[in-house]
Amino acid sequence: MLLVLSEEHKEHLAFLPTVDAAVVGEFGRIALEFLKRGTTPKIYEGAARKLCVPVEMVQHGVEGLMFLMTESSKHMISEVDFLDSVLVLGFGEELNQILLQLYLQHHSQIRSTLGQLPPNLPAYHNLEWRLDVQLASRSVRQQVRPMLMMRLLLTRERDSGSERSSRALQTDPSTLLHLISTLEAALAAMKSSHARRILRNIK
Repeated sequence: MLLVLSEEHKEHLAFLPTVDAAVVGEFGRIALEFLKRGTTPKIYEGAARKLCVPVEMVQHGVEGLMFLMTESSKHMISEVDFLDSVLVLGFGEELNQILLQLYLQHHSQIRSTLGQLPPNLPAYHNLEWRLDVQLASRSVRQQVRPMLMMRLLLTRERDSGSERSSRALQTDPSTLLHLISTLEAALAAMKSSHARRILRNIK
């Protein structure tokens, strides 16, 4: 699996080639600390003074590095896929290897930390559904109009316990089948060698 980085994340990581390898390693350490304990503006300010760059540049660099490491760890991507993913950043081989070593050294710790964090988004719990069929109306005596009614049950972890919520959805069978086939085709396309070659060569 390859990571797809947005233009914003590419911009956040763009200044890494301009600093020493030791600085990149330090940014990686800061990113891991922030993942466990949250952000501290004073650390950004101190690093910015040492590098003589704006605080925002340091903040974006650390946050971009944190995103790269957490997403890679979440999906447990291989060494080859990690290197293929960072190729789009246009970094040199030395910097790519430094990032790879950061990932290999800390991905287990990152996954453990992520597992202890409460999810920010609701998680799937259950799905209830029924099929309604309208056979007639005042204007049309005979018709068959099926409609799928769904109730998506979600859970969100809070300090006080689990919080339940639900969402009501409605669709006709043909739209649902189209949605399913489109998602299945997208997943299959992402796994193809053609898609991997394209992602590998995007700069």
